[in-house]
Amino acid sequence: QVQLVESGGGSVQVGGSLRLSCAASRLTFSSYTVAWFRQTPGKEREFVAAVIWTGGFTYYADSVKGRFTISRDNAKNTVYLQMNSLKPEDTAAYYCAASSLGYSKSVASFGSWGQGTQVTVSS
Repeated sequence: QVQLVESGGGSVQVGGSLRLSCAASRLTFSSYTVAWFRQTPGKEREFVAAVIWTGGFTYYADSVKGRFTISRDNAKNTVYLQMNSLKPEDTAAYYCAASSLGYSKSVASFGSWGQGTQVTVSS
C-alpha cells in the first residue's frame, strides 16, 4: 500500500517560515503529480500547490503565490513545501497527495494521501 508521510508542521508567528516534507514509500513519484492541500475545520480541503514530477512544472493557489514554493528531490523521492511570510489564514492541516492522472487541483483526482501535518500561525 502506498504511503505518504508528511512532516515539518508546527507553530510559528506571523511572518515566519516552515518547510513541509512529503516522503513516499511503495510509490515512486516519477510520472506523478504531487500536490499539497490544506483544510481547516468545517471547510473543504483546498488546493495549495502542485508539481508535475516529470518536467518539474509547478502550480500554486493565488493565495500562496510568491510566498510558498513547492520542490522535489528525485534522489530522496520527497516533495517539499517551503512556506514563507506565513499569515494566520495559512493555519490548517496540510496534506500531501499524489495523482497519476496529470495536473489537477481537484481532491477527487488524487488517490494517495498522507495523514496530514498541522501548521498554526499566530499573531
